[in-house]
Amino acid sequence: MKKSPYLNQNVLDKIKDAHYVHIVTIGTKPDIIKQAPIYHELIKRGETVLLCHTEQHYDYNYSGGVEKEFNLEVDVRLGINGSWPEKTVQMIERFSEVLTILLENGKVPVPYVHGDTSTASAISFSAMLFKVSCVHVEAGIRTLTPKKDVYHKFNDKILKGIFDWEEYYAATRDQSNYSLGSIEPFPEQMNTRMTEPTSGYCAAPVAINRDQLIAEGVEPSKVEVTGNTIADATLRAIEESKKSDVFTKYPLLADGNFIMMSIHRRENIYDRHRLTAIMDAVAELVTNGYRVLFLSLLSTEDAIDKYGFREDIERLQNSYPTNFIYSKAWAFHGDVIAAMRKSAVVVSDSGGFQEEANIVGVPSVTVRYGSDRSESFFAGSNIPAPPISKEFIFEVIKGAFNNESMRKTGNLYGTNVAEKVISGVMKRLHSETGLLLTEEQRLGFEQQ
Repeated sequence: MKKSPYLNQNVLDKIKDAHYVHIVTIGTKPDIIKQAPIYHELIKRGETVLLCHTEQHYDYNYSGGVEKEFNLEVDVRLGINGSWPEKTVQMIERFSEVLTILLENGKVPVPYVHGDTSTASAISFSAMLFKVSCVHVEAGIRTLTPKKDVYHKFNDKILKGIFDWEEYYAATRDQSNYSLGSIEPFPEQMNTRMTEPTSGYCAAPVAINRDQLIAEGVEPSKVEVTGNTIADATLRAIEESKKSDVFTKYPLLADGNFIMMSIHRRENIYDRHRLTAIMDAVAELVTNGYRVLFLSLLSTEDAIDKYGFREDIERLQNSYPTNFIYSKAWAFHGDVIAAMRKSAVVVSDSGGFQEEANIVGVPSVTVRYGSDRSESFFAGSNIPAPPISKEFIFEVIKGAFNNESMRKTGNLYGTNVAEKVISGVMKRLHSETGLLLTEEQRLGFEQQ
C-alpha cells in the first residue's frame, strides 16, 4: 500500500484488511470531547477506525490533556500551522492525501466531522472533492436571536432602572420573539452551513436542528435527531469529577455558590465595546460581593492585553482575593464539570458550556446576542445577556444566580448518543459509495 507522510506503516497495517475505514476527525477541544464517544463506540463495535487530528488546537490544555483523559490514540496528525487561511488550505490538502491512498487501495472512507469548527468545514470540503460524504455530528445548529424590538424594550428598561428579570426571562423563552439571520458566532455559523450540504448523515442534537436543516433543503432521509454526544461525555465526566482535585487547587471554590465564567468568542473579545462591557460587568459582580471564577483562554489573554485590561484584572485579584479567582483554561474536562456542578450560574459565550450547564443542572447565562443552542433558551435553562452594557449583563447574571427554575428543565441532549449516531451511520452505509447518496439511490433507480 502506498505510503504518505500522514499514514505510517502501523496505520497502513491497521486498515489493510478493512472495507470501510471510519475516520473520526478532531481539531479543537470541543471536537475531542464530543467525538470521543463516537470513537469509542466504533471500537466497541469492532469497526476499523482511525483518529485524525488536524491540530487546529495543539496546546496541552486544549488537546493533550483531554486526549489523555478520554483514552484517545491518534493515528493521523495533519500538523497544520500558520495563519487561519493557511491552516484551512493545509487541512483540505493534507486530508486529501489520506483519502487518495484509501481510495486507491479500494477502501470506502467514512469521515466523521463535528459541529461548526474550521476543521469540520475544511475536512468535509476535502472529502466532497473525492465524492466522499461525511457524518456530521452536531448538525444543524443555527443561531436564533431575540428580535430588535424585544431587546430595545428591555434595554430601555435597563436605562430607566425598571428592568424586570422575570418579564425578560418569560420573553426569552417565547420562540415567537426570535429570528434567524445572525452571522454570529463567526466563523462557526459559516462552518456549519458549509459542512451540511456535503454530509451523507446529519446527526441533529434536537428537533429544532432537524427542522432547520430540512427547511434549508437538506434531504430529509439524511437527517436524524440523535441527541448531542456532549451528553455522553458530560455524564461520564460527572462520575470522573468525583475524583477531581480541583478543589484542592482552588479551595475557595469548595463551598460552591460562585459564578463560573469563560469568554472567548472572536466577536466578543476582539470588539472593544463588547469586551469593555463584559470586563466592567465582571468588576461590578466582584465588587458587589459575588465570587467569580474566570477561566481565560489563549485568545482571551491576547485580547485582554490588546485592549489594556491586564491592570484591571490584577487590581481585582489584589483587592478582592477571595472573590476573584482568575485562571488559565483547565486541561481536563472532569475538573471543569466538577467546578460547574458546584457553581451557582455558568456565564459564557461557549456553546459547549451552555449544553453542559443544562446537563449538569446549573443555570446558564450566554453573553451573546443570540445562541445556536436556542433550545436551552426556550426550555428556560439558559438566558441571553447581550453585551450592550455592563448593566444589562450584570442584571441578567444577578437574576440567574442560583435560580431554581433554571435548574429544573432537565437534560435536553439525551443519553447513549454515540450509540444512536453509529447505528444511524451503519444502516445508511453503501458498499460502494459509503454515505454518498447518489440520485439513483435517492430516487429509487439504482440497479439491483
